[in-house]
Amino acid sequence: MPSDKAFDTIIIGAGPAGEGAAMKLAKAGQQVAVVDALPRVGGGCTHWGTIPSKALRHSIQMLADYRRNPLFAHSSGLVDVDFPQLLQAADAVIEDQVRTRNRYYQRNRVEILSGEASFVDPHRIAVLRPDGATDQLAAEHFVIATGSRPYHPPDVDFSDPRVLDSDSILRLKHTPRSMTIYGAGVIGCEYASIMSYLDVKVNLVNTRDRLLSFLDDEITDALGYHLREQGVVIRHDENYDRVEPDGDGVVLHCHSGKKLKTEVLLWANGRSGNTDRLSLDAIGLTPNARGQLEVNESYQTALPHIYAAGDVVGPPALASASYDQGRFVGAHIADGRCDWSLIDEFPTGIYTVPEISSVGRTERELTNTQVPYEVGQAAFKSIARAQITGHTGGMLKILFHRETLEILGIHCFGEQASEIVHIGQAIMSQPGKANSIQYFAETTFNYPTMAEAYRVAALNGLNRLF
Repeated sequence: MPSDKAFDTIIIGAGPAGEGAAMKLAKAGQQVAVVDALPRVGGGCTHWGTIPSKALRHSIQMLADYRRNPLFAHSSGLVDVDFPQLLQAADAVIEDQVRTRNRYYQRNRVEILSGEASFVDPHRIAVLRPDGATDQLAAEHFVIATGSRPYHPPDVDFSDPRVLDSDSILRLKHTPRSMTIYGAGVIGCEYASIMSYLDVKVNLVNTRDRLLSFLDDEITDALGYHLREQGVVIRHDENYDRVEPDGDGVVLHCHSGKKLKTEVLLWANGRSGNTDRLSLDAIGLTPNARGQLEVNESYQTALPHIYAAGDVVGPPALASASYDQGRFVGAHIADGRCDWSLIDEFPTGIYTVPEISSVGRTERELTNTQVPYEVGQAAFKSIARAQITGHTGGMLKILFHRETLEILGIHCFGEQASEIVHIGQAIMSQPGKANSIQYFAETTFNYPTMAEAYRVAALNGLNRLF
């Protein structure tokens, strides 16, 4: 066995959290290595998660716009797009992302090692390379950023080609005629929206009493309406008894006695941290039942020189938050402390059709805590830019304090929602009186733009005060 190759910090995982940590540490002058089991950088976010699903959503939106536009009414029926064709469009984006990320690592002289990492002791890992050889690497610090994968309950047979998860659906070779989606979280709602626009008959099975209950009720009610308009059948408060492949389809048996048979089943209920192959028992770390690691406010595990960030530490499990966690960890390792903290009010984006984005508190939360608030709304059907583009469905909603006029929450449903929300986020983050709904009422916006909805919503809310 050759002598260990030593680094200042070794990062396990080349997704957003690993990349954020690597860039921060490299710029601080550390010698950094990133080990990833995949042959290409980007992690699950790039190859199976955020990038392919959002590229699929963009293609679906273009298809929907084409079908709706009266200029193409004579030919819209001639357009026949299947699921594999949409996946090919996503492949091009994935390749661009991999090339871009590779340049980041090369420019910052971060060594990339392809192989499966496992701990030998608290300061050494073994890396099993694709050719079967094993290297040992040593470091002063480690960052575990191995991400997550779809949760597989032991009683569901995922080896059956008709039983899919959010990874294997990207290998689907045809457009199914019907699909049951078990789990109505972000992934489940996004794929219900995507597949319904391909004229797939979709059952969306929700284990809770409403869709995306962490969002504003009015927004999720609008989402449910649009999904049903697309033909999606939503079943609330349902739990599975068993999944039964049956001849030409799959039957989902529910506790309630319902039986839902469709051509394929997409399991979209939970994720597990990728920690089971790291030999964490060799260093005394124990993940929870979902494979996630417990960390402190500085993202340190029970071993202070070993950090964890991203999906592997649990919620919020967003690519954007994971990257920031990685940067925070990099700063903490390089300086022994970090003089900035991660924001509490981070934006959430759900890429259904139309898309959803929000930041801050909901009406339910404000009511439960007895905060005196008012609502300002702008329906997109009254916004000139939405009328021009034909994306008139949706709304912008601003929640603000009745007395101080402080902005408490921004909730948006409709085209460009995930872009529009950042305007509200920027003002919410301002200190003192700078965070005020008056800003939007008194600011000049380009016309026509979707951003103008902030002015309309602000004036609507201020007019409600007495």
